[in-house]
Amino acid sequence: MTTKWRIGVLATIFLGAGLFAASGAEAGRIRARAERQQRRIAEGIESGALTAREAARLEAREAALNREVRVLRSDGLTPRERARINRQQNRLSRQIYREKHDGQTRQR
Repeated sequence: MTTKWRIGVLATIFLGAGLFAASGAEAGRIRARAERQQRRIAEGIESGALTAREAARLEAREAALNREVRVLRSDGLTPRERARINRQQNRLSRQIYREKHDGQTRQR
């Protein structure tokens, strides 16, 4: 084995390990963000800032996004898919904020 060949093999191994770790870390970030958004919805329900209809709509959107992520993960997430998921999570986050601060409250 030549030195160049060994260096090439080692570089390939390290790059592959780095990509694998990055994809696992990215999956963890997606999951953590979904959990934070779910907690925000629950807090809105508890405080009365979300009506039953608003909460149901947000829960349905969250569930649909979770299903989509699960399907996409089955064959591995591409950078484009991760970006799309991030945009969808951004949209959902803005919607949660808007619904919690729109002045409508649950009747007690």
